[in-house]
Amino acid sequence: MGALLVYDITKRSSYENLSKWLLELRDFGGQDMVVILVGNKADLDQSREVEKEEGKGFAEKEGFCFMETSALKNMNVEEVFLQMIIKVYDITRQRNVEAKMNEKEINILSGKEIHVVVDEVTTTKQAICCSI
Repeated sequence: MGALLVYDITKRSSYENLSKWLLELRDFGGQDMVVILVGNKADLDQSREVEKEEGKGFAEKEGFCFMETSALKNMNVEEVFLQMIIKVYDITRQRNVEAKMNEKEINILSGKEIHVVVDEVTTTKQAICCSI
């Protein structure tokens, strides 16, 4: 239900392959697949071939979250996975709410009283997507 689409900020060729990888993800993934675009090796800024704005623009165009990370320095690595968990949870929660709403029989002609109760748990951590 979720995928990290990762490119190397020091290798333009990895960034240029994003469109191809995205097509493959869409072919094999579901409609509600959560995708986070990740520019890795942010610790090598002096060797950068892909500007942060390029990655962010691609992500915005596709409706994805975007983050730059450094696996070597453990920068934003945990945050990427937390963001994935939050996004997947939000989709799952929304599906559960919709399923509860749809399973209630509504028979207006019978004159019976209708009670719809929906349990909803909200996340306490706000999404920081697309800002890191």
